[in-house]
Amino acid sequence: MAKVTIVGAGNVGATAAHLIALKNLANVVLVDVVEGLARGKALDIMQSAAIEGFSVSVVGSEDYGLVDGSDIVVITAGVPRRPGMTREELLSTNASIVKDVVEHISSRCPNAIIIVVTNPLDAMSYLAYKVSGFPRERVMGMAGVLDAARFSYFIGEKLGVHPSGVNPCVLGSHGEAMVPIARFTTVYGVPLSKFLKDEEMEDLEERTRKGGAEIVSLLKKGSAFYAPASSIVHMVKSILLDEKKLLYASVYLEGEYGFKDVFMGVPVVLGKGGVEKVVELELEERERRRLEDAYTSIKSLIDRLEL
Repeated sequence: MAKVTIVGAGNVGATAAHLIALKNLANVVLVDVVEGLARGKALDIMQSAAIEGFSVSVVGSEDYGLVDGSDIVVITAGVPRRPGMTREELLSTNASIVKDVVEHISSRCPNAIIIVVTNPLDAMSYLAYKVSGFPRERVMGMAGVLDAARFSYFIGEKLGVHPSGVNPCVLGSHGEAMVPIARFTTVYGVPLSKFLKDEEMEDLEERTRKGGAEIVSLLKKGSAFYAPASSIVHMVKSILLDEKKLLYASVYLEGEYGFKDVFMGVPVVLGKGGVEKVVELELEERERRRLEDAYTSIKSLIDRLEL
C-alpha cells in the first residue's frame, strides 16, 4: 500500500487526509508540531472507518518518526491568510517553516514526490526544490488544480452547466498574477467564446484571480480548505494510480514558455514519476505579456528568499 505524509494537520491537511482515506488511496501520516493535533484528527478520521468502510490507516504525530518511506509528501504547514492579507505577505514566516519541513523530509524520504500547498505557493515550491535537491519532476505546487477548479465553477455557475463539463486553462502565479485564459477553455468541448462575450469572460477571469480572497473575506478567520484539499487529492490520485492526467501545477521551468529558474503554473502530465511532461501552449501576445507579469511577480518573491 502506498504511503502519503501530510505535514500540517490544519483544515487543509486534515481534510485531504480524510479524502485520501475515503478513496482508499494510501495509508496516511499526519504531522503537526502542535501537541495532540495530528493524533487527534487522525483518531477522529479512523473512527469513521466502520461507517465509511475504508481499509487504509491514518496516524498522527508531532515529529517525523513515522514518515520514512513515504511515496508522496504534501506540505500544508504554514500561516494562513487573514482578511486583507496577500499570499505574498506570508513569505518570510512560511519560508522558515517550509525549509525546516523539507530538510526533514528529504533525509527521511529521498525518493518521495513533494507537493507544496503553503503560500506564497510558487515561491515556496521553488524553496522546496532548492532545499531538497530533488529532480524537478518530483517537486511541484498544487495551485493550478485549485485555480482551474475555481474557474470551472464560476463558468458553470454563469452558464447553468455542471463544472465538470468545463475544461479550463489557468497559467501563471497562484495569486494576483494568475492568468486564466478563456481562449483555451471549453464547455463540453465547445469554446467558451461561443457562450460568453469578451467582457463576460474577463469578469470570470478576474473573479478566479480573487477566488481565494473572496473566501477569506467571507470566513473572516482562516482561508479556503475544502477545494484545496480536493485539489491535493486529485494530484495524489493521478500520481499514485499513474493516471497521467493533464493537470495544472506550479513546476520548475527550464526554458518552457521562455522562462528559466522559476516555478510557475502550467499544464503538465502527472503520473507515477511525478511531472512527466510540461505542455507548452501557443500564446497570443496579450496572453504572453500577462504571463511575463506573472513571472516578474514570482521572481521578485524568489529573490527575497534566503537560499
